Amino acid sequence: MTSLLTYTFKNLRNTSKWALRFCKFHLFFLFKIRFESSQTKSKKTLAKPNIRNIVVVDGVRTPFLLSGTSYKDLMPHDLARAALSGLLHRTSVPKDVVDYIIFGTVIQEVKTSNVAREAALGAGFSDKTPAHTVTMACISSNQAMTTAVGLIASGQCDVVVAGGVELMSDIPIRHSRKMRKMMLDLNKAKTLAQRLSVISKFRLNFLSPELPAVSEFSTSETMGHSADRLAAAFAISREEQDEYALRSHSLAKRAQDEGLLSDVVPFKVPGRDTVTQDNGIRPSSLDQMAKLKPAFIKPYGTVTAANSSFLTDGASAVLIMAEEKALAMGYKPKAYLRDFMYVSQDPKDQLLLGPTYATPKVLEKAGLTMNDIDAFEFHEAFSGQILANLKAMDSDWFAQNYMGRKAKVGSPPLEKFNTWGGSLSLGHPFGATGCRLVMAAANRLRKEGGQYGLVAACAAGGQGHAMIVEAYPK
Repeated sequence: MTSLLTYTFKNLRNTSKWALRFCKFHLFFLFKIRFESSQTKSKKTLAKPNIRNIVVVDGVRTPFLLSGTSYKDLMPHDLARAALSGLLHRTSVPKDVVDYIIFGTVIQEVKTSNVAREAALGAGFSDKTPAHTVTMACISSNQAMTTAVGLIASGQCDVVVAGGVELMSDIPIRHSRKMRKMMLDLNKAKTLAQRLSVISKFRLNFLSPELPAVSEFSTSETMGHSADRLAAAFAISREEQDEYALRSHSLAKRAQDEGLLSDVVPFKVPGRDTVTQDNGIRPSSLDQMAKLKPAFIKPYGTVTAANSSFLTDGASAVLIMAEEKALAMGYKPKAYLRDFMYVSQDPKDQLLLGPTYATPKVLEKAGLTMNDIDAFEFHEAFSGQILANLKAMDSDWFAQNYMGRKAKVGSPPLEKFNTWGGSLSLGHPFGATGCRLVMAAANRLRKEGGQYGLVAACAAGGQGHAMIVEAYPK
């Protein structure tokens, strides 16, 4: 190019008026081409040699509903079956092509402890298709998806359906341990005298029910209480938390109205109307939110019902394939599933900081930086939890003193962060949220023309997960 410019300048004097204009245009065009090519240089792909590319063909979810509403008379496998049926309808994948089915769930229904298997049979999959259920608190469907990735990467499978389900409307409530023991002893008694002896030990307090634990087993602290302490530790005010919650609901409402939540499939609830959309999106006002009392640490806490995710019923499912299999079947995948990372830390003081720990590790593993990410999808358990993670990620001091890192990873820019709403507004069925996050990232990349998405979530037990999603070339 240098020699061309030299030649052009040397000959400017000998040109006519029109030739001079041509030369000026020629120079402008050359500089423009060089500038634009530097601006639009495509990012590298994360494909690795000798490792199968694994893709998400598509994914769906039932509408996420507040517990105690339209799904209250169902069982978990009903919702999981609806998600599987919706996926079959969306993708038209032949059932006999699916090699394996994996679902995540947290609070298990004892009648269907392997809910993946029961839902698969209910959705019409062959009884020859294996299925199993995983549990890892709020990242259960994340674990289902990465288990699917492992099965495909190792060559064990070509096509796997991963998903998750939670039904908080009907959680298992047990008899007290003393009552259970007495009932088992009564069942073993053979004579009338033995039965009367067992019954004589009955006390009224045996009837006290045993609810599923809402607190950490290792610390005896509820997640909401931990979120309140975390917000205080990072000096996050009640107003900041309410503002973030309002942002989540407002963005979710806009996404819903604009038809962006394309992963939602209608579900005809037996004996009821067809449900077509999430019902927990409720944009309010800061004045109304400020009227709510603290939900956990009273009277001075900052976590309320308005800035917390709500108890939710719902299910999700994604179709994951080896790329060559998807293309051979004529599919145009939505995204690649790339590097992922699981982390664990102190469940007492860092229960909800999984994204902070997982994000820099997965970026390093993929050879990316925060600037490379076009769409961030983080699970929103509480406003305070999200804002604490953003502050921790943007703190050199935290990185050096708690994470053993030389410098901070940096905070995601809000214009790229959960722009279609999040768990605070869309809902959080514990076992199903991971698939929603991945599909939100994939759909956003497709809509906005980005290349990389980063999905991250915290979970009970002080655990966390992060994954890189790469848009499939159009």
